[in-house]
Amino acid sequence: MDLLEHQGKAFLAAAGVPVPPGLVARTPDEAVSAGAELGWPVVLKAQVRAGGRGKAGGIRVVADAEEARRQAASILDLRIGGHDVRRLWVEAACSIEAEWYTSLTFDRAASRHLALLSARGGVDIEALAVDEPGAIARHHIDPIEGLPPEAAAELVTAAGLGAHTDQLVSLLGLLYTAYVGGDAELVEVNPLVRTGEGRVLALDAKVTLDDSATFRHPEWEQWQADDDTVDPRDREARRHGLNYVGLDGTVGVIGNGAGLVMSTLDVISNAGGRAANFLDVGGGASAAVLAAALEVVNDDPAVRAILVNIFGGITRGEEVANGIVTALERVALGSPIVVRLDGTNAAEGRAILAAHESDRLVFRSTMTAAAETAVALAAGARS
Repeated sequence: MDLLEHQGKAFLAAAGVPVPPGLVARTPDEAVSAGAELGWPVVLKAQVRAGGRGKAGGIRVVADAEEARRQAASILDLRIGGHDVRRLWVEAACSIEAEWYTSLTFDRAASRHLALLSARGGVDIEALAVDEPGAIARHHIDPIEGLPPEAAAELVTAAGLGAHTDQLVSLLGLLYTAYVGGDAELVEVNPLVRTGEGRVLALDAKVTLDDSATFRHPEWEQWQADDDTVDPRDREARRHGLNYVGLDGTVGVIGNGAGLVMSTLDVISNAGGRAANFLDVGGGASAAVLAAALEVVNDDPAVRAILVNIFGGITRGEEVANGIVTALERVALGSPIVVRLDGTNAAEGRAILAAHESDRLVFRSTMTAAAETAVALAAGARS
């Protein structure tokens, strides 16, 4: 789960990482109220999961209420990196003496956590890593040993920031606590700043949380529930624990196994259609999971036909059939369903579905035939 900046800062602040004070605003009037509460000047920051906000005009310093109202309206009208701006983070402005970069993530190649630190913050770190790799100090962290002060001090020295060792060692320790204790996959601060008053603050926060750890963190639910940037289809699929990615076509796709679903998308494209989603119900999908998957896809207003492509291994054919029957009983499906069912207990599954076959529920024996039928049905429904 990728957090918005203000959520990431709340995550870091909970571990003691110093961040500037700020408030969320969803309208120009709320931005003005936030600025008055924080004290002028303030910084208006677009809250989207995309880089390059500054270049896109999504970060602006404002000095008073009139300017805040005008600039907030302008930012809320932006689309950055394919995302509409629906909220702002209104943050107290601070004087900046220096900008640094730091992050913690997992290096899969080394099977170790990795800490990065650079004196060159506030820039495109990916480009810096390519053009000047020596400008980024690296330290692999043993998960048993953690990040003791001595190791953090070596990283600070390697980054050429030895004059700020005490402050940075303390901050790196807090970031590591947030990263490990908070089950994060990535904690990145760019820029990490030293203010004119000598304070070190996380001026930005990019945080990715490990979805597999959701059961340990009931506090994450507030971020998921209060996320108006997430596609409603994705939110509903997440509620059911489904592996779902929304696309922009008209053929809804349900399959078992990522490889099979990806192949199904290709076959739909070859048949002249476009998939509306990627939805993988997994290797042992039950009737309840299939029914939930059909509900999610059916609720997408762009879907004109649904292709269910199951090759049974662990997933049994009768479970798939029972899931489809359950969905038919529970939901008024707005699109015809094309089923290709093969593998374990496929005959039993087809027998269960036979009693329900109609022009709204169609069987095909091959993936190609099923895709062609779904594309044709989607085109006919659309016209």
